[in-house]
Amino acid sequence: MTAVHMEPVTEPATTRDYENHHIAIGDGLTLHARDYAPLLPETGLPVVCLHGLTRNVKDFELVAPRIAALGRRVIAMSMRGRGESSRDPDPANYQAPVYVQDVIKALDALDIERAVFIGTSMGGLITMLVAASAPDRIAAAALNDVGPRIDPAGLNRIRSYVGRGQPVGDWAGAAQALRATNGVAFPARAEDDAFWATFARRTFREIAPGRIEADYDPMIALAFDDAPAAPADATPLFLALAPVKVLVVRGAISDLLSADGLAHMRAVKPDLLSVEVPNVGHAPTLEEGESWEALLDFLARVP
Repeated sequence: MTAVHMEPVTEPATTRDYENHHIAIGDGLTLHARDYAPLLPETGLPVVCLHGLTRNVKDFELVAPRIAALGRRVIAMSMRGRGESSRDPDPANYQAPVYVQDVIKALDALDIERAVFIGTSMGGLITMLVAASAPDRIAAAALNDVGPRIDPAGLNRIRSYVGRGQPVGDWAGAAQALRATNGVAFPARAEDDAFWATFARRTFREIAPGRIEADYDPMIALAFDDAPAAPADATPLFLALAPVKVLVVRGAISDLLSADGLAHMRAVKPDLLSVEVPNVGHAPTLEEGESWEALLDFLARVP
């Protein structure tokens, strides 16, 4: 069995306790996961949370304990090169098929045979790939602002800033940097300093006094830059989820999952559940009222 190193961690009163796991994934690398115990009695299968391209487990620091309070174990993972997961010396490994194998190794190490997946952006693409390669592992899936047809406009916007940011001197500077690159996705939050301060704490790290940087390996940009300008249609991968219930959360002003992209998903999977979050782009935090209510309803419907 894959080795797992565990550290108990106690969060502030706003969240539930979790355990940190550092799971061996090969070549001396480890994958970091937060493991939230369910509030007993358990009501369903575990939930696996997978983040977007430049993000990490902290994206789910409020959503994960909320789901655990419903009676489900929750595992939030940071893909290699993000957060506390190892940075890969070979940037060619920063690609979805490798992440899929990492996720499966982590599930094996944590004795999780089957789970409900929640995937934001890249995490949703990983979810589809897991469904295609190991369908028995996925009992249901929530895809956050991603689908088989990705709008090149959103991809180009992300490509314009990934790996190009510079360290900043304080957390206010980190918040301002995020506001500059992500403000288009949250226009209603333009003047909400608390929102951007929280965003910064989730996506940056302090590596030394007066030196704060994005919490991911900038080398992930190399693999990302090699991606085609017009991404391939991944409908065959999406159809791997056909046997299970699927929820799609779409930001109503998303530049990555267009309204047409969502309509296509509904056409090929007529039982698709979906919700649009008003005045939010790529990607919803899943903490919005519309997102959370949709997740609650979805989790009540699945194993």
